[in-house]
Amino acid sequence: MSRRIGPVSRENPVSIVLAGIGGMGAVYLKALLEQAAGGALSLAGTVDPNPERCPDLEKLADLKIPVFKTLEDFYARQTADLAIISSPIQFHCEQTCLALERGCFVLCEKPPAATVQEVRRMIAERDKAGKWVAVGYQWSFSEAIRRLKKDILEGAFGRPRRLRCLYLWPRDEAYYHRNDWAGKKRDARGAWILDSPANNAMAHDLHNMFFVLGRTTETSALPVRVQAELYRANPIENFDTIALRCQTEAGVEIFFYASHAADRDTGPVFSYEFERGTASVSGRDAAIRGDFWNGESCVYGFPDAEPMKKLRDVITAAGAGGTPACGLEAALGQTLCLNGAQDSMPEAAEFPGNILMARGEPGKKTISVEGLAEALTQCYETCLLPSEMDLPWSRKGEVIEI
Repeated sequence: MSRRIGPVSRENPVSIVLAGIGGMGAVYLKALLEQAAGGALSLAGTVDPNPERCPDLEKLADLKIPVFKTLEDFYARQTADLAIISSPIQFHCEQTCLALERGCFVLCEKPPAATVQEVRRMIAERDKAGKWVAVGYQWSFSEAIRRLKKDILEGAFGRPRRLRCLYLWPRDEAYYHRNDWAGKKRDARGAWILDSPANNAMAHDLHNMFFVLGRTTETSALPVRVQAELYRANPIENFDTIALRCQTEAGVEIFFYASHAADRDTGPVFSYEFERGTASVSGRDAAIRGDFWNGESCVYGFPDAEPMKKLRDVITAAGAGGTPACGLEAALGQTLCLNGAQDSMPEAAEFPGNILMARGEPGKKTISVEGLAEALTQCYETCLLPSEMDLPWSRKGEVIEI
């Protein structure tokens, strides 16, 4: 049980356990080791059943920071103030609930879990424990998004009309072979993963549309109706391409187009349309702009300027009090939408073999779909789904009421 009292200092640092030290966990570990040198935190332990994948494993040994096989093993020997859960998606719920039970605040990497049932369980355990759980959607912690959301809440843009996002990010076969769960719906135990662009690499971009529409700084809008078209070019269980339309409880339409199988790296591109103006971004290295119908404009900044601000914020909140920017309720919109999308088309449609293109050497081969980048760009520009454009490979998904 955590017993931290008083402000953060070298004499009273925030103690942290990190679950997952490969992949995104390695990014967290690097940042934690850098911050630990400043004295604001102590890394009480790390957790990973396969620690050999961690590039800083020798450094952990040199610093005498223990590596445990399971989070249960850690809590049997240690305590912490803050647990950072950066394990695979299928472990987020159970590890978050265990950390809460043991008295920790939690930063859970995105998405919070694969299913809405798991997120609701996490909310119940959080309330029972009297702690907070932050979700690592870094844009929600960024100054650019916080300023944009503040203006939206204060009515500068007027009522929302339609939000849309396009993100094309080619990934090679090494991406899908990097672990034993990439592209899968469930793991060997039967636990839900639902790995896909919309629930992993581009989950931020889907989440952000719900987040900026939240009625408070800490909440998100929720979808009530979802229709999705799911496709795959890669030999995976779930989808690598999605086109989605949903509607929020306030009647706002949201469109999301994402693919790992296009031959072009585009995005994130978004356009959030309101009655008095539009907020937009034109690519990965672009700033968010606000353009108003009266001719005025402003620049909100770069949402990716400080991707680890989320880590600094949760360490501060764990030590000095306060609640971080993006909690479980704020993350719920993305999970609801993703679950609705999976129900809309339970089995992804396979792109025809005659439009698939393979490039690269074995082990790093990229499979792309001829004309997909142009098709999804046109869908984005016209706010249509592929089936509504009568594309020969398209298949219509069912409308799901949530």
